[in-house]
Amino acid sequence: MSSLRNAINGRAHKERAQPSSRKKFGLLEKHKDYVVRAKAFHKKEETLRKLKEKAAFRNPDEFYFQMIKTRTVDGVHKPESQANKYTQEELMLMKTQDIGYILQKLQSERKKIEKLTAVLHSVDNHPSNRHIYYAEDREEARELQSQASESRVTPPSGDIPDLIKRKTAASYRELEARKSRVNQLEKLYMEMSLKKELQKKGRKRKLREDELVCPTSKLVYKWRSERKR
Repeated sequence: MSSLRNAINGRAHKERAQPSSRKKFGLLEKHKDYVVRAKAFHKKEETLRKLKEKAAFRNPDEFYFQMIKTRTVDGVHKPESQANKYTQEELMLMKTQDIGYILQKLQSERKKIEKLTAVLHSVDNHPSNRHIYYAEDREEARELQSQASESRVTPPSGDIPDLIKRKTAASYRELEARKSRVNQLEKLYMEMSLKKELQKKGRKRKLREDELVCPTSKLVYKWRSERKR
């Protein structure tokens, strides 16, 4: 009997909604909502109580490892300078990793530009499918030629739907944005490569404007030739 009692659909008990005079306060909070809110409030309250207790019983003379790397100036802890944190080899390795990431992004953007350019070129040219027919005699060849010329009708530009036009315009905008991004990445890659080369060993100097064969606004350096063993 219990299984039959559970199989019968009972009455759907509806919860009381927010009165019309209190609609501005949003949905009416139920008891389960209050329980969740109260638990979160008491949890935060307990966390603050524990932190206040730790701060009250803290020993100011207790040693901790941050004391080694900081110093107190007018009662304020100031960390030591991190200028020489890494060695020259570690800096060179990080520069190489950064340059590799920029080069990867640059190659990815170039591939996307090639793909997008090919798609837009095919859309603009309206390529038609080509079928090869074999005729047994001249009469059949003329008939096939006439049928092909009648069926080959290119739709005018005015018949292109607005959705296709908008998508094509958006694709052209995306293409221009990607090209400008490639230019920025190329400039960044050249600057980072130059900085990496300047960090290497060897005597070098910056060339003056009258020493340049091809005048340019960029900095040009010349390394002194060294004999390699």
